[in-house]
Amino acid sequence: MEGVYTSGWHLLFLAALVSGVHLFGNDKSIIGASSFGGHIYRAVLHPTEVLPLIGTYIMKNPEGELCIKATLGAQYIVIIQKKRWFFNLDPLKVLASGSCHRESAVLSLTLPTNAASLQFTFKKENNLYYVTKLTAWVTPQPVCLGCANKTYLGLVSHDKLFAASYGRSFRCKSGNVLLPSSEMSIKLVPLQMQAFSMPNGQYGEAEECLADFNKRIIPIILLAVGFGLLMIAIVTFLLVKEHRTHGYERF
Repeated sequence: MEGVYTSGWHLLFLAALVSGVHLFGNDKSIIGASSFGGHIYRAVLHPTEVLPLIGTYIMKNPEGELCIKATLGAQYIVIIQKKRWFFNLDPLKVLASGSCHRESAVLSLTLPTNAASLQFTFKKENNLYYVTKLTAWVTPQPVCLGCANKTYLGLVSHDKLFAASYGRSFRCKSGNVLLPSSEMSIKLVPLQMQAFSMPNGQYGEAEECLADFNKRIIPIILLAVGFGLLMIAIVTFLLVKEHRTHGYERF
């Protein structure tokens, strides 16, 4: 299930948010990430792509019960002067925060000094849950002398992104590429997440994305087609051989 989605009307709100991020934690107190060991933390873009490190992030409701669990590697792809630059979210530096309610939940993954962030907004609807919105930003170090000191931000809004049945998890090993803005895309690989119901704190049975399904089923189909063609060839050979044998007997 690999898709590209865009939406832009929340960008003004995001711009205000980036200047001083305030995230709501489990106790609904405001958490502000403003320093990192007394230094300003900045994202460093790289010209070559490297697989991101995988982190597992959790969020609990006010009763202390697990309500969100997400395992993922996250990569930012930024377009600067028509060239792609890469930045991977470091799980060791991420602050996970958010909120949990009966039919909605939020998981925010933010780096120190608000250098980068991903925020997933979950919604529960009947026996289904999904991510209805993803917001993202990154404030990297300029990649060249004279390059703009800029924050890249955007929003992905989709009806039922990463949807799964209640009590089950969504899993995609193939990767999902999302497009919050024309200058930035987010690649999540691999990805497994679950929200609202995890009685024992473990992922429920996984519902795989379409890309994983295709990768698993296409080799089986090709093998079956190959086997079928082989059987047709064998049967055809035996029929031809039998026909020739009967022909010789008539003489």
